[in-house]
Amino acid sequence: MSQLLGIIQRLNAMQEDEAAETQARRFEKDGKVVCEVKYFRASNSFEVEIYELNSKYQFDDIDMTAIEIFEALQEN
Repeated sequence: MSQLLGIIQRLNAMQEDEAAETQARRFEKDGKVVCEVKYFRASNSFEVEIYELNSKYQFDDIDMTAIEIFEALQEN
């Protein structure tokens, strides 16, 4: 549960940071980048790119974004 909370905190920080229109963060497991998340302020949406699957997913809900990231980290 603490890992999921950490993910949500990072996503919240992306929303709160007004330094750039688009924020990006990478999530790693054992030193390997598993996915990258981008937050688009204009549309208030997230994009999750999972490298191993070579796929991107769009979310407008922070909880669904966090769950997708959590599952990607668990699978790798």
